[in-house]
Amino acid sequence: MRKLVVTSLKGGSGKSTLSANLAVEAEKTGAGPVALVDTDYPQGSLSYWWNEREAESPLFASTLDVEGVELFVMDTAPQIPPVDIVRQADLVVIPVRPSPNDLRAVGATLQVVEAENKPFCFVINAIKYNTRIATNTLQVLAQHGRVAPVMIGDSVNLSESMITGQVASEYAPGCKSANEIAVLWTYVHTLLNK
Repeated sequence: MRKLVVTSLKGGSGKSTLSANLAVEAEKTGAGPVALVDTDYPQGSLSYWWNEREAESPLFASTLDVEGVELFVMDTAPQIPPVDIVRQADLVVIPVRPSPNDLRAVGATLQVVEAENKPFCFVINAIKYNTRIATNTLQVLAQHGRVAPVMIGDSVNLSESMITGQVASEYAPGCKSANEIAVLWTYVHTLLNK
């Protein structure tokens, strides 16, 4: 059983959207059964998404002791990540939008992750393609740790799919966002199994 924690001090970084998309992609590629855990109270974006979902997977769990689950994907609140959640992680994914405010928030998240000696990677999220700020964000983050080899675009398909209880690959199969998430999952899966 593996535990993937998606966390960031910064609100609006895309934690819930990435959690949902990675969980569905993991199921699709045979890495399941997958269970989602939403620790973002009171907002609960991932819970709302799951309640709209018609598909039976991924599962939804309130604890980490569900039988038969191969991967737990834990979405967190926009705060300094709780030590008890980070301590359970096999991998921490830190989404960062290409903005000064997101970059400023990275330090507090990293302090907790590094203090617990947990492997992590940054995911540059919600980018505008071919912009200097996306490239600069990559350069800054690379000085502090591993950065996923794919940046996730600022996509209507990602946003709209969350309204319907779907993910990008279900909402708009073959879209650029679906392909980016597939590449991201392959990378994350490799890190989880190191």
